Amino acid sequence: MGQKRAILCGYYGEGNGGDEALLASVLQMLPKEITPIVLSGNPVPTRDRYNVESCDRRSVWSVIRALRASDFFIWGGGSLMQDTTSLRNPFYYGGLMALAQQRGLQTIAWAQGIGSLKYSPTRWVTRRALQGCTAVSVRDRVSAELLDRWHIPTLVAPDPVWALQAKPVKGLWELPAPKVAVTLRAHPQLTSKRLSNLTNALINFQKATQTCILLVPFQPNRDEAITHSVASQLPGSHRIISPEDPRELKGLFRGVEMAIGMRYHSLIMAAAEECHCFALSYDQKVSQLMEDLAVPGWEIEQLPDDPHLITKAWIEQYVNGEALTPTQIQSLRDRALMHQERLREALLH
Repeated sequence: MGQKRAILCGYYGEGNGGDEALLASVLQMLPKEITPIVLSGNPVPTRDRYNVESCDRRSVWSVIRALRASDFFIWGGGSLMQDTTSLRNPFYYGGLMALAQQRGLQTIAWAQGIGSLKYSPTRWVTRRALQGCTAVSVRDRVSAELLDRWHIPTLVAPDPVWALQAKPVKGLWELPAPKVAVTLRAHPQLTSKRLSNLTNALINFQKATQTCILLVPFQPNRDEAITHSVASQLPGSHRIISPEDPRELKGLFRGVEMAIGMRYHSLIMAAAEECHCFALSYDQKVSQLMEDLAVPGWEIEQLPDDPHLITKAWIEQYVNGEALTPTQIQSLRDRALMHQERLREALLH
């Protein structure tokens, strides 16, 4: 029997550190008997970084050729089926899944975070796509509860990035210690006033703790403006740092005492590397992670107007907060590997 081929479909090649971490995770977990074809927004860097075949996810003909050459189609992690960011997402990803199913490929929804789905057409598309899948796994209980209501069998396990193998970041240990990582992202809820309050709070925090601030834009083409704005006002030691390799991005948090994060995967990476964490939530997935891990933080729209209150909360977490224990982290990593078992069952049965 020849080598089987699987299309990996996600928000890959768009410079988003979290989605690149998901791609690295699925490639790490993919059975060696399966050859991946990655649909990417930027195929050449994807091919070169991961040593895989890659094609342009925006090219209809490239995608059709990949479908013709493949045996499996995999949604490779993340919040692909949600209509909060864009109404187009469920129709794009759901359309590709439907096309793969029509062509007779076995389809897998892997490590998904389903929702939010505010509109009935996007709910319908999502439900139909998932009903046609050979195997489904999700990364959170809210997604699992939705699929249970739809009578779709699913495995629920922690996000696979918990189990991603981290790599050290060259030069990180040469920066002053202690270090605190800050990950902000552009978002309508993060108004100029709220950003100003966060910046002033961070200035006060740095003065009080004498920490080196690492500003980490997870998606540089969207986050760099905010990152540079904050960096230009910090009085003490700081560095803007954004490794392209997602394994190094995770490894960055090994040398950090605390992480203040908006990005979902920044908090997972930080918690996995025993950092104290403080969350700024713009989305249900971040809020749910805060609840599951007992991470302190605020919804962005509930951010205090007084920067001193923000600073006080950060100092409290920095001084007295508790990171996850090694036992808790190992449990999350072990359970995240259940996604790997689901892949093997679906691909090698």
